[in-house]
Amino acid sequence: MSARPAASRRTVLRGVALTPVAGLGLTACGGVEDDTVEPLAEPVELGPESEVAEDGAKLYRDPNVVVSRGEDGSLKAYSSLCTHAGCPINKLEGTKLICPCHGSEFDAVTGKVLREPAVAPLKPLAVEVKNGTMVAGPQT
Repeated sequence: MSARPAASRRTVLRGVALTPVAGLGLTACGGVEDDTVEPLAEPVELGPESEVAEDGAKLYRDPNVVVSRGEDGSLKAYSSLCTHAGCPINKLEGTKLICPCHGSEFDAVTGKVLREPAVAPLKPLAVEVKNGTMVAGPQT
């Protein structure tokens, strides 16, 4: 026979009630296994160069790329997958990217983290213009 007292009905019911809440907390930072998004592995056409304004940025959701243009007309591209949990970023306000999963924020011009929980900057991509169309791909 065990020396520990049996759990009361109240203790058991409290544990059962809290189990789903604890599961939600674990799921929130776990990422979605079935919908994993891979980083850009091959060059992809984005659109006309004219879509990105000077001192502005444009988010291309399908290939998960953000492109910005500096005052001098130069283009920069970054993966728009959050470096915290790999969520695709779907919101761009001016030149600030906002991750829908945990609220991380990034500068679309520099790739730097503006707000945690992410701590690593966005992954830079190569970007060039071919016949007026921007093409982004992994850096070599």
